[in-house]
Amino acid sequence: MNDGSVRSAPGIVMPDIHYFPEDRMPAGRAALLGLQHVLAMFGATVLAPILMGFNPNTAILFSGISTLIFMVVVGGKVPSYLGSSFAFIAAIAAASGYSGVGANPNLAVALGGVVAAGGLYLVIALVIGWIGFRWIEVIFPDLVSGTIVGIIGLSLAAVAVNQIGTTPFGIFIGLLTLLVAVLWPVVFGAKKGVSPGTFRGIIAVLPIIAAGVVGYVAYLIGANLLGYGKPIDFGPMHQVPIFGIPAFATPVFDPVAISIVMPVVIVLLAENLGHVKAIGAMMGRDLNPLVGRAFAGDAIATIVSGLGGGPGMTTYAENMAVMRLTGNFARVTFVAAAIIAIALGFSPIFGALIQTIPVPVLGGLSFALFGLITGAMGTIWQRGIQEGKINFLETRTLLVVGIGLVVGAGNFVIRIGTFELGGIVTATLITVVLYHLLSFFGGASTEAPGSVE
Repeated sequence: MNDGSVRSAPGIVMPDIHYFPEDRMPAGRAALLGLQHVLAMFGATVLAPILMGFNPNTAILFSGISTLIFMVVVGGKVPSYLGSSFAFIAAIAAASGYSGVGANPNLAVALGGVVAAGGLYLVIALVIGWIGFRWIEVIFPDLVSGTIVGIIGLSLAAVAVNQIGTTPFGIFIGLLTLLVAVLWPVVFGAKKGVSPGTFRGIIAVLPIIAAGVVGYVAYLIGANLLGYGKPIDFGPMHQVPIFGIPAFATPVFDPVAISIVMPVVIVLLAENLGHVKAIGAMMGRDLNPLVGRAFAGDAIATIVSGLGGGPGMTTYAENMAVMRLTGNFARVTFVAAAIIAIALGFSPIFGALIQTIPVPVLGGLSFALFGLITGAMGTIWQRGIQEGKINFLETRTLLVVGIGLVVGAGNFVIRIGTFELGGIVTATLITVVLYHLLSFFGGASTEAPGSVE
Protein backbone atom coordinates (compact mmCIF):
# COMPACT_ATOMS: atom_id res chain seq x y z
CA MET A 1 0.00 0.00 0.00
CA ASN A 2 2.79 2.35 -0.85
CA ASP A 3 1.37 5.73 -1.86
CA GLY A 4 4.53 6.79 -3.62
CA SER A 5 5.67 9.07 -0.82
CA VAL A 6 8.40 6.72 0.40
CA ARG A 7 11.87 8.24 0.56
CA SER A 8 14.35 5.51 -0.24
CA ALA A 9 17.84 5.49 1.13
CA PRO A 10 20.61 5.64 -1.46
CA GLY A 11 21.60 2.22 -2.74
CA ILE A 12 18.74 0.40 -0.99
CA VAL A 13 16.49 -1.84 -3.05
CA MET A 14 12.83 -1.69 -2.04
CA PRO A 15 11.60 -5.05 -0.70
CA ASP A 16 8.11 -6.49 -1.19
CA ILE A 17 6.14 -4.42 1.32
CA HIS A 18 2.39 -4.56 1.91
CA TYR A 19 2.11 -1.90 4.62
CA PHE A 20 4.41 1.02 5.46
CA PRO A 21 4.35 2.61 8.95
CA GLU A 22 1.84 5.30 7.98
CA ASP A 23 -0.59 2.91 6.24
CA ARG A 24 -3.97 2.03 7.74
CA MET A 25 -5.81 -1.28 7.85
CA PRO A 26 -9.08 -2.71 9.24
CA ALA A 27 -9.15 -3.12 13.02
CA GLY A 28 -9.63 -6.88 12.81
CA ARG A 29 -6.60 -7.33 10.58
CA ALA A 30 -4.52 -5.06 12.82
CA ALA A 31 -5.49 -7.15 15.86
CA LEU A 32 -4.61 -10.42 14.10
CA LEU A 33 -1.24 -9.13 12.89
CA GLY A 34 -0.64 -7.63 16.33
CA LEU A 35 -1.29 -11.01 17.94
CA GLN A 36 1.39 -12.50 15.69
CA HIS A 37 3.88 -9.96 17.06
CA VAL A 38 2.84 -10.86 20.62
CA LEU A 39 3.50 -14.53 19.89
CA ALA A 40 6.88 -13.68 18.37
CA MET A 41 8.07 -11.69 21.38
CA PHE A 42 6.33 -13.75 24.04
CA GLY A 43 8.92 -16.45 24.70
CA ALA A 44 11.88 -14.12 25.17
CA THR A 45 9.91 -11.38 26.95
CA VAL A 46 8.69 -13.88 29.56
CA LEU A 47 11.93 -15.86 29.85
CA ALA A 48 14.23 -12.88 30.47
CA PRO A 49 12.43 -11.65 33.62
CA ILE A 50 12.24 -15.20 34.98
CA LEU A 51 16.01 -15.53 34.59
CA MET A 52 16.44 -12.29 36.57
CA GLY A 53 13.84 -13.12 39.22
CA PHE A 54 11.40 -10.46 37.99
CA ASN A 55 7.63 -10.93 37.75
CA PRO A 56 6.71 -12.07 34.20
CA ASN A 57 3.27 -10.44 34.36
CA THR A 58 4.85 -7.10 35.15
CA ALA A 59 7.36 -7.58 32.34
CA ILE A 60 4.64 -8.34 29.78
CA LEU A 61 2.66 -5.30 30.95
CA PHE A 62 5.63 -2.98 30.62
CA SER A 63 6.61 -4.43 27.26
CA GLY A 64 3.26 -3.18 25.96
CA ILE A 65 3.61 0.19 27.69
CA SER A 66 7.20 0.50 26.46
CA THR A 67 6.18 -0.19 22.88
CA LEU A 68 3.59 2.59 23.02
CA ILE A 69 6.16 4.98 24.53
CA PHE A 70 8.68 4.12 21.83
CA MET A 71 6.18 4.59 19.01
CA VAL A 72 5.19 8.02 20.35
CA VAL A 73 8.82 9.18 20.71
CA VAL A 74 9.77 8.11 17.16
CA GLY A 75 6.52 9.39 15.72
CA GLY A 76 5.65 5.89 14.54
CA LYS A 77 8.37 6.07 11.88
CA VAL A 78 10.55 3.25 13.29
CA PRO A 79 8.19 0.26 13.66
CA SER A 80 9.40 -1.86 16.58
CA TYR A 81 8.21 -3.95 19.49
CA LEU A 82 10.00 -3.55 22.82
CA GLY A 83 10.51 -6.52 25.11
CA SER A 84 12.67 -7.63 28.03
CA SER A 85 16.37 -7.14 27.31
CA PHE A 86 18.67 -10.13 27.80
CA ALA A 87 21.62 -7.76 27.98
CA PHE A 88 20.68 -7.02 31.61
CA ILE A 89 20.63 -10.63 32.86
CA ALA A 90 24.28 -11.09 33.80
CA ALA A 91 24.60 -7.60 35.26
CA ILE A 92 21.40 -7.96 37.29
CA ALA A 93 22.56 -11.32 38.65
CA ALA A 94 25.90 -9.83 39.69
CA ALA A 95 24.39 -6.65 41.13
CA SER A 96 21.66 -8.37 43.14
CA GLY A 97 23.34 -11.69 43.96
CA TYR A 98 20.51 -13.57 42.25
CA SER A 99 20.96 -17.35 42.04
CA GLY A 100 18.84 -17.84 38.91
CA VAL A 101 15.93 -19.64 40.59
CA GLY A 102 12.71 -18.17 42.03
CA ALA A 103 11.97 -14.56 42.89
CA ASN A 104 14.87 -12.12 43.18
CA PRO A 105 15.24 -11.23 46.90
CA ASN A 106 17.05 -8.01 45.98
CA LEU A 107 14.67 -6.92 43.24
CA ALA A 108 14.64 -3.29 44.40
CA VAL A 109 18.42 -3.01 44.05
CA ALA A 110 18.24 -4.57 40.58
CA LEU A 111 15.53 -2.08 39.58
CA GLY A 112 17.74 0.79 40.71
CA GLY A 113 20.40 -0.39 38.29
CA VAL A 114 17.84 -0.64 35.47
CA VAL A 115 16.57 2.91 36.05
CA ALA A 116 20.09 4.32 36.31
CA ALA A 117 21.12 2.58 33.09
CA GLY A 118 18.04 3.99 31.41
CA GLY A 119 18.97 7.46 32.66
CA LEU A 120 22.48 7.22 31.20
CA TYR A 121 21.00 5.84 28.00
CA LEU A 122 18.67 8.85 27.76
CA VAL A 123 21.52 11.33 28.26
CA ILE A 124 23.47 9.65 25.46
CA ALA A 125 20.35 9.68 23.27
CA LEU A 126 19.95 13.43 23.77
CA VAL A 127 23.61 14.00 22.90
CA ILE A 128 23.20 11.88 19.78
CA GLY A 129 20.14 13.88 18.79
CA TRP A 130 22.31 16.98 19.01
CA ILE A 131 25.62 15.95 17.43
CA GLY A 132 24.86 12.61 15.72
CA PHE A 133 25.82 8.99 16.45
CA ARG A 134 29.14 8.58 14.62
CA TRP A 135 31.16 9.16 17.81
CA ILE A 136 29.72 5.96 19.27
CA GLU A 137 31.18 4.01 16.37
CA VAL A 138 34.56 5.63 17.07
CA ILE A 139 34.63 4.76 20.79
CA PHE A 140 32.95 1.37 20.35
CA PRO A 141 33.90 0.07 16.90
CA ASP A 142 32.59 -3.28 15.71
CA LEU A 143 35.54 -5.21 17.17
CA VAL A 144 34.92 -3.76 20.64
CA SER A 145 31.11 -3.86 20.65
CA GLY A 146 31.12 -7.43 19.30
CA THR A 147 33.54 -8.53 22.02
CA ILE A 148 31.39 -6.89 24.71
CA VAL A 149 28.34 -8.78 23.45
CA GLY A 150 30.38 -12.00 23.63
CA ILE A 151 31.48 -11.17 27.18
CA ILE A 152 27.86 -10.83 28.28
CA GLY A 153 26.88 -14.12 26.64
CA LEU A 154 29.78 -16.08 28.16
CA SER A 155 29.11 -14.65 31.61
CA LEU A 156 25.65 -16.25 31.47
CA ALA A 157 26.90 -19.77 30.75
CA ALA A 158 26.93 -20.88 34.39
CA VAL A 159 23.30 -19.80 34.83
CA ALA A 160 22.10 -22.17 32.09
CA VAL A 161 24.23 -25.04 33.41
CA ASN A 162 22.88 -24.61 36.95
CA GLN A 163 19.29 -24.51 35.71
CA ILE A 164 19.56 -27.84 33.91
CA GLY A 165 21.13 -29.39 37.00
CA THR A 166 22.93 -32.71 37.35
CA THR A 167 20.12 -35.28 37.44
CA PRO A 168 19.71 -37.51 34.35
CA PHE A 169 16.07 -36.48 33.97
CA GLY A 170 16.85 -32.77 34.25
CA ILE A 171 19.68 -33.07 31.72
CA PHE A 172 17.39 -34.97 29.32
CA ILE A 173 14.65 -32.33 29.55
CA GLY A 174 17.12 -29.48 29.14
CA LEU A 175 18.78 -31.01 26.08
CA LEU A 176 15.40 -31.93 24.55
CA THR A 177 14.23 -28.34 24.97
CA LEU A 178 17.48 -27.07 23.47
CA LEU A 179 17.19 -29.46 20.51
CA VAL A 180 13.66 -28.27 19.67
CA ALA A 181 14.69 -24.62 19.96
CA VAL A 182 17.62 -25.18 17.59
CA LEU A 183 15.84 -27.36 15.01
CA TRP A 184 12.49 -25.55 14.92
CA PRO A 185 13.48 -22.54 12.79
CA VAL A 186 15.60 -24.79 10.56
CA VAL A 187 12.80 -27.28 9.88
CA PHE A 188 9.97 -24.78 9.46
CA GLY A 189 11.94 -21.90 8.02
CA ALA A 190 14.18 -23.74 5.57
CA LYS A 191 11.60 -24.32 2.84
CA LYS A 192 11.75 -21.56 0.26
CA GLY A 193 8.57 -19.97 -0.98
CA VAL A 194 6.66 -20.50 2.28
CA SER A 195 4.14 -17.69 2.67
CA PRO A 196 4.32 -15.89 6.04
CA GLY A 197 0.53 -15.96 6.12
CA THR A 198 0.36 -19.76 6.15
CA PHE A 199 0.42 -21.92 9.26
CA ARG A 200 3.98 -23.02 8.50
CA GLY A 201 5.11 -19.46 7.93
CA ILE A 202 3.63 -18.24 11.21
CA ILE A 203 4.98 -21.01 13.46
CA ALA A 204 8.44 -20.73 11.91
CA VAL A 205 9.07 -17.60 14.00
CA LEU A 206 8.02 -19.20 17.30
CA PRO A 207 10.95 -21.48 18.28
CA ILE A 208 11.10 -20.36 21.93
CA ILE A 209 7.41 -21.00 22.52
CA ALA A 210 7.55 -24.34 20.69
CA ALA A 211 10.61 -25.53 22.62
CA GLY A 212 9.09 -24.40 25.90
CA VAL A 213 5.84 -26.27 25.23
CA VAL A 214 7.62 -29.49 24.19
CA GLY A 215 9.95 -29.35 27.20
CA TYR A 216 7.06 -28.54 29.55
CA VAL A 217 4.90 -31.45 28.32
CA ALA A 218 7.85 -33.86 28.44
CA TYR A 219 8.65 -32.80 32.01
CA LEU A 220 4.97 -33.05 33.01
CA ILE A 221 4.77 -36.63 31.73
CA GLY A 222 8.12 -37.67 33.19
CA ALA A 223 7.71 -36.01 36.59
CA ASN A 224 3.99 -35.88 37.37
CA LEU A 225 3.04 -39.21 35.76
CA LEU A 226 6.21 -41.34 35.85
CA GLY A 227 7.92 -39.90 38.94
CA TYR A 228 11.32 -39.14 37.43
CA GLY A 229 11.49 -35.65 38.91
CA LYS A 230 9.83 -33.12 41.20
CA PRO A 231 6.17 -32.81 40.07
CA ILE A 232 4.87 -29.51 38.72
CA ASP A 233 2.71 -27.83 41.36
CA PHE A 234 -0.42 -26.26 39.87
CA GLY A 235 -1.74 -25.24 43.28
CA PRO A 236 -0.85 -21.53 42.98
CA MET A 237 -2.97 -21.27 39.83
CA HIS A 238 -6.08 -22.04 41.87
CA GLN A 239 -5.28 -19.26 44.33
CA VAL A 240 -5.18 -16.30 41.93
CA PRO A 241 -7.93 -14.56 39.93
CA ILE A 242 -8.10 -14.41 36.16
CA PHE A 243 -7.81 -10.62 36.25
CA GLY A 244 -5.91 -8.49 38.75
CA ILE A 245 -3.23 -5.87 39.33
CA PRO A 246 0.37 -6.92 38.51
CA ALA A 247 3.05 -6.99 41.22
CA PHE A 248 4.61 -3.54 40.98
CA ALA A 249 7.85 -2.71 42.80
CA THR A 250 9.96 0.39 43.45
CA PRO A 251 13.73 0.73 42.94
CA VAL A 252 16.48 1.27 45.49
CA PHE A 253 19.56 3.06 44.17
CA ASP A 254 22.72 1.30 45.35
CA PRO A 255 25.97 2.80 43.95
CA VAL A 256 27.72 -0.57 43.59
CA ALA A 257 24.75 -2.16 41.82
CA ILE A 258 24.44 0.84 39.52
CA SER A 259 28.12 0.64 38.56
CA ILE A 260 27.66 -3.03 37.64
CA VAL A 261 24.55 -2.51 35.50
CA MET A 262 25.67 0.70 33.71
CA PRO A 263 27.87 -0.98 31.04
CA VAL A 264 24.77 -2.68 29.64
CA VAL A 265 24.06 0.66 27.95
CA ILE A 266 26.95 -0.03 25.57
CA VAL A 267 25.22 -3.19 24.38
CA LEU A 268 21.86 -1.42 24.05
CA LEU A 269 23.46 1.30 21.91
CA ALA A 270 25.14 -1.20 19.58
CA GLU A 271 22.07 -3.43 19.45
CA ASN A 272 19.50 -0.73 18.75
CA LEU A 273 21.70 1.13 16.29
CA GLY A 274 21.88 -2.09 14.29
CA HIS A 275 18.12 -2.56 14.57
CA VAL A 276 17.34 0.94 13.31
CA LYS A 277 19.66 0.47 10.35
CA ALA A 278 18.18 -2.96 9.60
CA ILE A 279 14.58 -1.74 9.72
CA GLY A 280 15.48 1.16 7.45
CA ALA A 281 17.09 -1.23 4.98
CA MET A 282 14.04 -3.52 5.04
CA MET A 283 11.69 -0.62 4.29
CA GLY A 284 14.05 1.06 1.84
CA ARG A 285 14.12 4.22 3.96
CA ASP A 286 16.91 6.22 5.52
CA LEU A 287 16.18 6.12 9.27
CA ASN A 288 19.60 7.43 10.40
CA PRO A 289 18.14 10.87 11.33
CA LEU A 290 15.86 9.04 13.80
CA VAL A 291 18.61 7.17 15.68
CA GLY A 292 18.64 9.67 18.56
CA ARG A 293 14.86 9.51 18.94
CA ALA A 294 14.91 5.70 18.79
CA PHE A 295 17.51 5.60 21.57
CA ALA A 296 15.47 8.10 23.60
CA GLY A 297 12.31 6.03 23.18
CA ASP A 298 14.07 2.88 24.39
CA ALA A 299 15.71 4.77 27.26
CA ILE A 300 12.45 6.31 28.50
CA ALA A 301 10.76 2.92 28.22
CA THR A 302 13.52 1.32 30.31
CA ILE A 303 13.23 4.03 32.97
CA VAL A 304 9.44 3.70 33.18
CA SER A 305 9.67 -0.10 33.33
CA GLY A 306 12.32 -0.03 36.07
CA LEU A 307 10.33 2.46 38.15
CA GLY A 308 7.35 0.09 38.14
CA GLY A 309 9.13 -3.23 38.69
CA GLY A 310 9.82 -4.28 35.10
CA PRO A 311 13.11 -5.21 33.38
CA GLY A 312 15.16 -3.11 30.99
CA MET A 313 13.65 -2.89 27.53
CA THR A 314 15.00 -3.15 23.99
CA THR A 315 13.72 -3.41 20.44
CA TYR A 316 13.22 -7.04 19.45
CA ALA A 317 14.88 -8.76 16.51
CA GLU A 318 12.16 -11.43 16.65
CA ASN A 319 9.58 -8.85 15.64
CA MET A 320 11.89 -7.47 12.97
CA ALA A 321 11.85 -10.95 11.45
CA VAL A 322 8.04 -10.95 11.50
CA MET A 323 8.01 -7.57 9.74
CA ARG A 324 10.33 -8.85 7.04
CA LEU A 325 8.40 -12.10 6.61
CA THR A 326 4.97 -10.45 6.38
CA GLY A 327 5.96 -7.24 4.60
CA ASN A 328 3.94 -5.39 7.25
CA PHE A 329 5.53 -2.33 8.89
CA ALA A 330 2.31 -0.54 9.87
CA ARG A 331 2.56 1.19 13.25
CA VAL A 332 -1.08 0.36 14.01
CA THR A 333 -0.01 -3.29 14.19
CA PHE A 334 2.40 -2.53 17.02
CA VAL A 335 -0.21 -0.48 18.84
CA ALA A 336 -2.52 -3.51 18.67
CA ALA A 337 0.27 -5.81 19.91
CA ALA A 338 1.00 -3.45 22.80
CA ILE A 339 -2.65 -3.38 23.86
CA ILE A 340 -2.81 -7.20 23.83
CA ALA A 341 0.36 -7.40 25.96
CA ILE A 342 -0.99 -4.89 28.47
CA ALA A 343 -4.18 -6.96 28.79
CA LEU A 344 -2.12 -10.11 29.48
CA GLY A 345 -0.21 -8.19 32.14
CA PHE A 346 -3.42 -7.79 34.11
CA SER A 347 -4.01 -11.56 34.32
CA PRO A 348 -2.46 -13.08 37.49
CA ILE A 349 -3.43 -16.60 36.44
CA PHE A 350 -1.32 -16.12 33.32
CA GLY A 351 1.63 -15.20 35.51
CA ALA A 352 1.01 -18.17 37.81
CA LEU A 353 1.06 -20.51 34.80
CA ILE A 354 4.38 -19.07 33.64
CA GLN A 355 5.86 -19.66 37.11
CA THR A 356 5.15 -23.40 36.81
CA ILE A 357 7.70 -23.78 33.99
CA PRO A 358 10.24 -26.39 35.23
CA VAL A 359 13.77 -25.11 35.82
CA PRO A 360 15.41 -27.66 33.44
CA VAL A 361 13.15 -26.36 30.65
CA LEU A 362 14.38 -22.85 31.40
CA GLY A 363 17.92 -24.22 31.27
CA GLY A 364 17.42 -25.61 27.77
CA LEU A 365 15.94 -22.32 26.58
CA SER A 366 18.78 -20.45 28.26
CA PHE A 367 21.39 -22.50 26.42
CA ALA A 368 19.79 -21.54 23.11
CA LEU A 369 19.29 -17.87 23.90
CA PHE A 370 22.61 -17.31 25.69
CA GLY A 371 24.32 -19.11 22.84
CA LEU A 372 22.67 -16.74 20.36
CA ILE A 373 23.75 -13.75 22.44
CA THR A 374 27.34 -14.98 22.44
CA GLY A 375 27.22 -15.86 18.76
CA ALA A 376 25.86 -12.41 17.91
CA MET A 377 29.38 -11.07 18.38
CA GLY A 378 30.22 -12.84 15.13
CA THR A 379 27.51 -10.92 13.30
CA ILE A 380 28.95 -7.63 14.52
CA TRP A 381 32.50 -8.70 13.67
CA GLN A 382 31.39 -9.79 10.20
CA ARG A 383 30.10 -6.30 9.51
CA GLY A 384 33.50 -4.90 10.46
CA ILE A 385 35.28 -7.48 8.32
CA GLN A 386 33.16 -6.61 5.29
CA GLU A 387 33.95 -2.94 5.76
CA GLY A 388 37.67 -3.69 6.08
CA LYS A 389 37.83 -2.53 9.72
CA ILE A 390 38.55 -5.92 11.32
CA ASN A 391 41.32 -8.34 10.42
CA PHE A 392 41.75 -11.46 12.54
CA LEU A 393 45.24 -11.95 11.14
CA GLU A 394 46.40 -8.97 13.20
CA THR A 395 47.88 -9.40 16.67
CA ARG A 396 45.97 -6.40 17.97
CA THR A 397 42.66 -7.96 17.00
CA LEU A 398 43.45 -11.27 18.69
CA LEU A 399 44.70 -9.56 21.85
CA VAL A 400 41.61 -7.36 22.22
CA VAL A 401 39.15 -10.19 21.57
CA GLY A 402 41.02 -12.91 23.46
CA ILE A 403 41.81 -10.91 26.58
CA GLY A 404 38.35 -9.35 26.71
CA LEU A 405 36.57 -12.70 26.47
CA VAL A 406 38.87 -14.42 28.99
CA VAL A 407 38.46 -11.62 31.54
CA GLY A 408 34.69 -11.68 31.06
CA ALA A 409 34.33 -15.46 31.20
CA GLY A 410 36.51 -15.59 34.31
CA ASN A 411 34.36 -12.97 36.05
CA PHE A 412 37.41 -10.91 37.00
CA VAL A 413 36.27 -8.58 39.80
CA ILE A 414 38.29 -5.59 41.03
CA ARG A 415 37.72 -4.48 44.64
CA ILE A 416 39.19 -1.29 46.09
CA GLY A 417 37.92 -0.82 49.63
CA THR A 418 34.14 -0.78 49.44
CA PHE A 419 34.19 -0.01 45.72
CA GLU A 420 33.77 -2.94 43.36
CA LEU A 421 33.92 -3.41 39.59
CA GLY A 422 32.01 -6.50 38.48
CA GLY A 423 33.27 -8.95 35.89
CA ILE A 424 31.32 -7.47 32.98
CA VAL A 425 32.36 -3.93 33.89
CA THR A 426 36.01 -4.89 34.23
CA ALA A 427 36.04 -6.84 30.96
CA THR A 428 34.29 -3.99 29.13
CA LEU A 429 36.75 -1.37 30.37
CA ILE A 430 39.76 -3.57 29.58
CA THR A 431 38.45 -4.25 26.07
CA VAL A 432 37.82 -0.57 25.28
CA VAL A 433 41.09 0.69 26.76
CA LEU A 434 43.17 -2.10 25.22
CA TYR A 435 41.72 -1.51 21.75
CA HIS A 436 42.42 2.22 21.73
CA LEU A 437 45.81 1.79 23.42
CA LEU A 438 46.99 -0.70 20.80
CA SER A 439 45.53 1.44 18.01
CA PHE A 440 47.38 4.50 19.32
CA PHE A 441 50.71 2.67 19.34
CA GLY A 442 50.21 1.25 15.86
CA GLY A 443 49.24 -2.30 16.81
CA ALA A 444 46.82 -2.53 13.88
CA SER A 445 49.63 -3.26 11.46
CA THR A 446 51.05 -6.18 13.41
CA GLU A 447 50.48 -9.62 11.90
CA ALA A 448 49.39 -12.41 14.21
CA PRO A 449 51.77 -15.29 14.95
CA GLY A 450 51.18 -18.22 12.64
CA SER A 451 48.99 -16.22 10.26
CA VAL A 452 48.68 -17.28 6.65
CA GLU A 453 50.19 -14.94 4.11
